[in-house]
Amino acid sequence: MTVQLAAESTIMPLKPIEHADAAPEVRAVYDDIKAARNVPDVNNFWKMAAHHPPTLKRTWESLREVMAPGALDPLVKEMIFVAVSVTNGCDYCIRSHEAAARRAGMTDAQFGELMAVVGMANETNRLAKGYQVEIDEALK
Repeated sequence: MTVQLAAESTIMPLKPIEHADAAPEVRAVYDDIKAARNVPDVNNFWKMAAHHPPTLKRTWESLREVMAPGALDPLVKEMIFVAVSVTNGCDYCIRSHEAAARRAGMTDAQFGELMAVVGMANETNRLAKGYQVEIDEALK
């Protein structure tokens, strides 16, 4: 059985919302991002999240808080973000946070070691999960 869709039912992907086309509440978030990061424009992640202004605002506020200076060095935070993004398969987040990590001082050698750790963690995690390894008493 073959199903045919009518031409008028073609799904159009969402387009990034540019500053000039944005609602006032979205422009306010964009302006805050640009000021905080000292950039002329927000990147595509924010332009797509702008399709739901409450999500845009909440995500920006949470990210700004989590990535703010704290007990962890900014480079460490960015490298953790890269590691999780690699594990989750988010190409956009990998590139975005790799660039941020490099701006924070990450070297090629550090990136190489980070990828080695990510790969090894994923391998051993899957082995432990597959073998259903019980947690040792000493680790509880």
